[in-house]
Amino acid sequence: MEFKAKARFIRVSPQKARLVLDLIKGKRVEDALTTLQFTKKGIAPAVFQLVRSAVENANYLSQEKGLDVDVDKLYVRSAVANDGPRMKRIRPAPMGRAYRYQRRIAHLEVVLAEKGAQNQAEMATVVGEEETEAPAKAAPKKKAKAAGAKKKPAVRKKTAGAR
Repeated sequence: MEFKAKARFIRVSPQKARLVLDLIKGKRVEDALTTLQFTKKGIAPAVFQLVRSAVENANYLSQEKGLDVDVDKLYVRSAVANDGPRMKRIRPAPMGRAYRYQRRIAHLEVVLAEKGAQNQAEMATVVGEEETEAPAKAAPKKKAKAAGAKKKPAVRKKTAGAR
């Protein structure tokens, strides 16, 4: 089960937000919140609030819909910062000219998931399928290259001084 929280129109560039979001990807929720508390970036408090909101969404769904959600087993499955609309601004420049610049806006999204027996079983089947398919596809390519290398005839280069 996944639990999402979104924050839209945050006044920070998506590049700066991704720096903080990359710190918490794949971590347990407790570790992610601790990391965000001690991060010195300006966007860290907003991301902290977003992760807490996702945890509260998980609590709400577990109480209202009767789902079995263990908050201690939640981890940050994905954290994304996408571009929002840009605000076009003008800065005064020398000799009466004007320079245009853009203020960027980000849309943040955090997805939490629960680590459990079902997720591990699904991951094992996906990994098992990849392992069986990968060698079967790789073997014919190696044979084709080896066979092609033997059949190539030698090409002689003409020299300019031979005339």
